Amino acid sequence: MAEEKKHLLTREGLKRLNDELHELEVHKRKEVRRKIAEARELGDLSENAEYDAAKDEQRDIEARIEQIKLILTNYEIIEDEGDGTVITTGCTVKIRDMELKEDEEYQIVGSTEANILEHRISNESPIGVALIGAKKGETVKVETPAGLLKYKVLSFSR
Repeated sequence: MAEEKKHLLTREGLKRLNDELHELEVHKRKEVRRKIAEARELGDLSENAEYDAAKDEQRDIEARIEQIKLILTNYEIIEDEGDGTVITTGCTVKIRDMELKEDEEYQIVGSTEANILEHRISNESPIGVALIGAKKGETVKVETPAGLLKYKVLSFSR
């Protein structure tokens, strides 16, 4: 059997996952058990929307717990791999969209932690792949379904 790909995590990402796991196992499980018990007291479970909703929530919580545990059994902390002259996974990068003339800032993380709304992009994403190995001042090209995009690296830090 092929070895499963490791989940790349920042130290902050590892802490977030451990905190989420604790919250789910200690607090959310207890809360959903209470909701199920209250819904059972309402009587006929076959037409009890509160019971169904609580059971759905319980299923979602258990699935997320299992997902986090799986990640935590096979992860690797992103360490400083470079000499500081090129962008590596874990860097926070400030770039300029050359077409829109807008600056953007992202942290390059493993796919497990990627969340565009929090400005964390995957090292496996098209932009992440293009940025890794780039230097300050370089322009990188990113092939996307929408066409070719160009970004200038303004700065980066670990």
